[in-house]
Amino acid sequence: MMRGALDFNQCPLLVIWEVTRACDLACRHCRACADAHRDPAELSFEEGCRLIDEVKAMGTPLMIFSGGDPLQRDDLESLVRHAKAQGLRAATIPASTPRLTRERVRALKAAGLDQIAFSIDGATREKHDAFRGVEGSFDAVMQGVRWAHEEGIPLQINSVFGSWNVDEFDAMAALVQQLEIVFWEVFFLVPTGRGKELDCATADQMEQLFEKLNLLTRHANFIVKLTEAPHFRRYQRQHPHPEGTAIPHPMNRAPIAASVQTVNAGRGFCFVDHTGIISPSGFLPLPCGNVREQSIADVYRAHPTFVALRDVSRIGGKCGICPYLNLCTGGSRARAYAVHGSLEAEEPCCAFVP
Repeated sequence: MMRGALDFNQCPLLVIWEVTRACDLACRHCRACADAHRDPAELSFEEGCRLIDEVKAMGTPLMIFSGGDPLQRDDLESLVRHAKAQGLRAATIPASTPRLTRERVRALKAAGLDQIAFSIDGATREKHDAFRGVEGSFDAVMQGVRWAHEEGIPLQINSVFGSWNVDEFDAMAALVQQLEIVFWEVFFLVPTGRGKELDCATADQMEQLFEKLNLLTRHANFIVKLTEAPHFRRYQRQHPHPEGTAIPHPMNRAPIAASVQTVNAGRGFCFVDHTGIISPSGFLPLPCGNVREQSIADVYRAHPTFVALRDVSRIGGKCGICPYLNLCTGGSRARAYAVHGSLEAEEPCCAFVP
């Protein structure tokens, strides 16, 4: 099935499973406030395999194994192998800790991993380590980058932006362009978890970064994907490239999670936490069911919260009268909820006035 042809009312483009919440880092923006200890209530390997089977049966093509730090699970490679045996594309997001070793990277490659992602949240060692809360984290990422290249695993970099670092964008962009990546995921902060202590980028700051990101998509030899900023599509429609607004796809690399449709919480996206709770997004942690008790397909397709999130006619404020509403689906639904406490509130960080 072509990614552009998926019916987001029936199945999401991707399911992210938080295989564990345990992590040795103390990232300032962490939605889950992860700590070093694994929860005994985590889904078991057998339960994880059943979840993978259900994701495949639902029609979803992509499965992301996230955390916490997924390397805390010794069975991560076996889970990836099972996902590949079911015909899914699989990716993971290891933390930059001593658990990130050449042997684990090699084992993930052998299991069939399609893409590996590392987070870089500062253009310098000092700034990144301060944000991640552990000295040496930046160096561990750079070592992981080298190992991924040695093993031939397509590489993704994730970076978070808020008001504290918008001025670092140029330096960050220059850094990631040196790393031979296939995908740069630029995440705009949602104030949940530890992230409540940080300030989101303002609407004007986001607009400034949209301008830079739109220019970057013209010449970058990797995919640039914005997370929790679907109103970037509005900006692109207003400021088209000479050749159109489509982001170039290096098709020989077929990167994970690129979509021609707008993906938003509960719309092309579904999240399962470490204990099996199903939510529209990790940044919109509204419990809608549990894979131990319900089918993920049934929850995604029929739960009132998921259904409401796919109905843009319910969105109020300036988003409700915006001519770009169907294109951007109301901006980040997770940020709207975190700031305003309502799934139907307008995106708080959009500069456009209808």
